[in-house]
Amino acid sequence: MSCNCKNIQQDNIKYKRRAAAEKKDLTTRLNKIEGQVRGLKAMVENNRYCVDILIQVSAVQSALNSFNKELLARHIKTCVADDIRKGNDTAINELCELLKKQMK
Repeated sequence: MSCNCKNIQQDNIKYKRRAAAEKKDLTTRLNKIEGQVRGLKAMVENNRYCVDILIQVSAVQSALNSFNKELLARHIKTCVADDIRKGNDTAINELCELLKKQMK
């Protein structure tokens, strides 16, 4: 796996080139989550019982957590590892800050 992260100077936005398979996998996961959220909206509109909605909210949170873990693992294995190999220790600081935000 190679990172291909680039720091674009305009507005300090970073981009990463992803392989087609990785992009498809991540997009598929997000599409499923989007469908779950639409289902939640329909449950509210259809006056479903609170407990049923709350159970589905937990399912959405679990799906988002799974997505997050997968993306984080890919980031560490590619971008962070590549930056460390190149001697760019700022990647470690960036990862530490990210983990602080993720663990709120």
